[in-house]
Amino acid sequence: MDEEGYRLQARMIKALAHATRLQMLALLRDGDRCACEFGPLLGLRQANVSQHLGVLRRAQLVDTRRDGLRIMYSLSDERIAAVVGALAQIARDRFVEAAAALEEVA
Repeated sequence: MDEEGYRLQARMIKALAHATRLQMLALLRDGDRCACEFGPLLGLRQANVSQHLGVLRRAQLVDTRRDGLRIMYSLSDERIAAVVGALAQIARDRFVEAAAALEEVA
């Protein structure tokens, strides 16, 4: 892979490195959502939602389309759902392991 390919991967990984953006991607696994839906679902102001969605868009993790006055967001590739799911499962497994280790100590 050439250097530009690695830069794209790095942008994607940096975009994934925020809990809010991971939540947004998890919500998009269920289908397209209007930008206006993220604020109430995640307890964020619209300006903050727009910033996070912009990062995801620039990293090419989401696509947009206009539906009347609404901007709809979707995952740009179905494999993104698998990546987010895999990260969630790894985190759950690590949490379970840490909890078990604490049980042994307690």
